[in-house]
Amino acid sequence: MKKRSLRVSLSRLRLRIDGELIPRLIDELPIIALLATQANGQTVIADAEELRVKETDRIQVVADSLNAMGANVVPTEDGMVITGPTPLHGADLETFGDHRIGMMAAIAALLVRDGNVVLDRAEAINTSYPSFFEDLETLLHG
Repeated sequence: MKKRSLRVSLSRLRLRIDGELIPRLIDELPIIALLATQANGQTVIADAEELRVKETDRIQVVADSLNAMGANVVPTEDGMVITGPTPLHGADLETFGDHRIGMMAAIAALLVRDGNVVLDRAEAINTSYPSFFEDLETLLHG
């Protein structure tokens, strides 16, 4: 097997996710928003008003959850603006029975530097990914 290398460099991020890309990423936008909290710069998610009529108003719930953890997320009518990087801290979070919010919050908990994340109604994750916590544990500890 040929060895390959990866070179990573830091730069300021100015990312806009909108238009034709949104339908292909609609379910991934909560985790993308979380990732954007750790990027240097501003991420704009637009044209994603469909998020407001999912299992929850995902625009508002993502913003509220990440802001409760110390992020800088401004909800907009059709998306959100995320400015990072921001260190995340523990918080009590509610999934509102939304599996995607639950998975985003569980992954966010891995980034917490201070405190703990308490995730209410985490069982909502079972809707789409029943082995989520087992698989996460395997990824973390082998």
